[in-house]
Amino acid sequence: MNLPVRWLLSQPELALELRAGAAGLGREITFVSTTELSDPSQWLTGGELILTTGIGLPEASGDRRRYVRELSESGIAALGFGTGLSHAAVPEDLISAAEEFALPLLEVPLPTPFAAVAKKVMGRLAEQEYEAVLRASRAQPRMTRAAIQGGAGATIRELAVACSATVLLLDTGGRVIEAHPDGVDPAVLTEITGLIAAGSGSAVSSAALGRGGATIAVQTIGIGAVVHGHLAAVSPTALSHLDQVLLGHANSLLALDFEKPRRLRAAQNRLNSEALGLLLSTELDLGPARGQVGQAADDRGLLRAMVVLCETGDLAERVESVVDERCGGAARQLFARRDGARLTVLLRGGDDIGFALRLFEGVRSPDRKGMRVGLSAAHRVEELAAAVEQARLTASAAEFGGRPIEFATLAGSALLTFPDSRRVLDAVADTLLTPLADHDARQGTELLTSLRAYLEANGHWESAAATLGVHRHTLRSRIARIETILGCDMDVARVRAELLLAIISRGR
Repeated sequence: MNLPVRWLLSQPELALELRAGAAGLGREITFVSTTELSDPSQWLTGGELILTTGIGLPEASGDRRRYVRELSESGIAALGFGTGLSHAAVPEDLISAAEEFALPLLEVPLPTPFAAVAKKVMGRLAEQEYEAVLRASRAQPRMTRAAIQGGAGATIRELAVACSATVLLLDTGGRVIEAHPDGVDPAVLTEITGLIAAGSGSAVSSAALGRGGATIAVQTIGIGAVVHGHLAAVSPTALSHLDQVLLGHANSLLALDFEKPRRLRAAQNRLNSEALGLLLSTELDLGPARGQVGQAADDRGLLRAMVVLCETGDLAERVESVVDERCGGAARQLFARRDGARLTVLLRGGDDIGFALRLFEGVRSPDRKGMRVGLSAAHRVEELAAAVEQARLTASAAEFGGRPIEFATLAGSALLTFPDSRRVLDAVADTLLTPLADHDARQGTELLTSLRAYLEANGHWESAAATLGVHRHTLRSRIARIETILGCDMDVARVRAELLLAIISRGR
């Protein structure tokens, strides 16, 4: 606990006056000491407010300058000089020296007892200590409730608020699992991973001053020889001992969360799966089930569905086991539903392809060849069924053994990718385009090429003709011939759209 010197000057009942060293008003007072020694520096530890009447003050100006310099170098917060006893006023050479070393020099008038100054400072320090203890006593239960109700992410948020710091939860490889607030500076993250690496092979518990001036504290999360990850706090100021207590409390909660017995985690997974299944199988407003599944969403209340289509039910079961292990390693609950060879998993709305890939890192290479993975866009919890359907359609468009794909990446090609719609388009292509292909083969014309250029130019004659390298009247003649052969009207938008899709489908 400490007080800036400027706070002491703001107490009107003390009537203190700043005589020099305004640049040092940010120095912090941790203790008050009265001394008349001519060289008290050897007895100081830093942070003291030194009060003196100047009885032992050296006579020579050079010695007084040395007196102030040594006090400043010892790290005291300020020098209080009592006037009206041995000195009627603060000596000018003392003022000059204090200004030179940016050491706050306060004049304490005769009516103000040194005891009153000490009582004021120590009383406020005691109040700060009580406030800090009270803050910790309130923060610890909040973190405990957060750990029970919201898991690791909620615990990290409560710790960040309580310590006014940026808090990160990292896995054993140094990757960020949770962070609050978001947007951690990459340079700071590099420093954190450096501290973790420096403590490799032992329980890391360290604090360092970052290159940007912030305090970085890192603790290992683990029980015995088992390490689950690391907890880091980044603060613009030094972490107090109570902040360290809160950090340790959060560490313990996270360790317990990681160490949940497997049967308890399995029971939690079954509950999550049943809640997910209820929401997907009925139109009833099942509030409790929605509330349970809502824990899978991010802070914005959004989630994404991920569907894994496997060749066999046994493979789906093995994939679910790997995903469960990875979720546990990321301090997350598993929200999954397995129906035969199809596995549905809920992710947070902000999770990306990179996170999805990490979930499958433990899947064996032969098994990867038998699975297709698709992700939906971010949806609200009440739109769960739509999210799952999006993920299912996307997975059906993915390649066996390929990377997971997102629904958004199918824009412009979804109909050409899904097997059912592809079969329809192929049939349309066989019906409409075969007569044109036969005509081109018999007559040596370029009707199919001309039709594609015309359609892809959205009916713009000049652009299509330029693409083909012919005059626009030539192109008009070809399109008229196509209309005659197919018995269609190119002025109808539906006809143009159907023909373009058929051409693209035939060319894939």
